Amino acid sequence: MRKIILASNSPRRKELLALLQINFEVIVSQVEEVIDPELSETELVMDLAFQKASDIFKTHKEDLVLGFDTLVYLEDEVLGKPKTKEEAKMMLQKLSGNTHTVITGCALITKLFSKSFYEKARVTFYPLSEQEIEDYIDTKEPFDKAGAYGVQGYGSKFIKSIVGDFYTIMGLPIARLYHELQNANLIDN
Repeated sequence: MRKIILASNSPRRKELLALLQINFEVIVSQVEEVIDPELSETELVMDLAFQKASDIFKTHKEDLVLGFDTLVYLEDEVLGKPKTKEEAKMMLQKLSGNTHTVITGCALITKLFSKSFYEKARVTFYPLSEQEIEDYIDTKEPFDKAGAYGVQGYGSKFIKSIVGDFYTIMGLPIARLYHELQNANLIDN
């Protein structure tokens, strides 16, 4: 019987995938991500998701492997996961009072099927004070999240509006994934 494998260590992705009420296991991809500068924003997130899924699929050829990657763009700048308090502060200052785009790429791979797709959302922040930024960084929430914030956590109080799929911002567009899996007859529902 084919297993479903989530190629991600993200607790948020694990939590969201569980909403599909399917059995799955987590095997974290250790692939060194290769960023192709020729790719568009959407092509890049799909490619990175595919790299992660392919890495796990190499040793799980009988299974369905799901890979994801999320990037935050402010104008033409990618805001990744901050490594230091200073990086987190700089990112949050840039997001303050501005609108940015969050894109999540998804890759589904089986022996007979492979598909990549993406979803995106536009997020507008309220203006943030220096104290709000400092206090938020002290929660430690910004450090494992692209763009230095969690839409489902303490960072939610900074968000003025969202246009697009909310779960894309969390890193797994659950409704789109569900329908893609259903349409490809990869799940029983």
